[in-house]
Amino acid sequence: MSTRPGPAPLLIACALGIEHLALRTSDRRARRTLDTGFQRPGAEPDKWDAGGPVAVLRTGMGPRAAERSVARVLADPPLTRAAVLATGFCAGLAPGMHPGDLVVAEETRDPRGTVPCVGTELLVKELARTLPGRTVHTGPLTGSDHVVRGPERSELRATGAIAADMESAATLLTAVRTGARPVAAVRVVVDAPEHELVRIGTVRGGISAFRVLRSVLPTFFEWHRNVLLPRR
Repeated sequence: MSTRPGPAPLLIACALGIEHLALRTSDRRARRTLDTGFQRPGAEPDKWDAGGPVAVLRTGMGPRAAERSVARVLADPPLTRAAVLATGFCAGLAPGMHPGDLVVAEETRDPRGTVPCVGTELLVKELARTLPGRTVHTGPLTGSDHVVRGPERSELRATGAIAADMESAATLLTAVRTGARPVAAVRVVVDAPEHELVRIGTVRGGISAFRVLRSVLPTFFEWHRNVLLPRR
């Protein structure tokens, strides 16, 4: 009998119920992957489901919630070696961004540190194949402890960041501090400098971002398969 461990699983972390719903109502292939597993009951804000080597974690909103949830789940034996991918919605910082655009982080950063992402080029390639016509931006993704609005966008943009959210940086920093593993972050722009979601006219942008998030799981699966291949 072989004693070699099986492939490391994939942990997909999102913050909000609406993001979790988008992932859970993804295409038929993705539903088969996620829905053949089990549900593990747990105290809020954690809600995660596993099917084979894939788990989806709802962390709750904000960096502290993300840190607590990810640390707790990665301490569980089935997921201690998991690759981690942070996803959900984000605020675009660059002029010309639109709701529904995709952001692939080259690194995530917050005041506590910077985490390089793995497999960025592969994610960009697969997103272009899965979602033809959608704009994909690459660059640093910065963390915030609040929703980014108004002039703050340009201040964060001046640091070199192209997008901001509240959980990705905390998620990836926690993941690498608990053990060596591949990490990445892919976000969908829900608002941008010229398309702030607070305006009633941009509700349509939120719907667009939701539909895009529903379509990204196959790309995440492909990333997972490739980052686990032996390096030559």
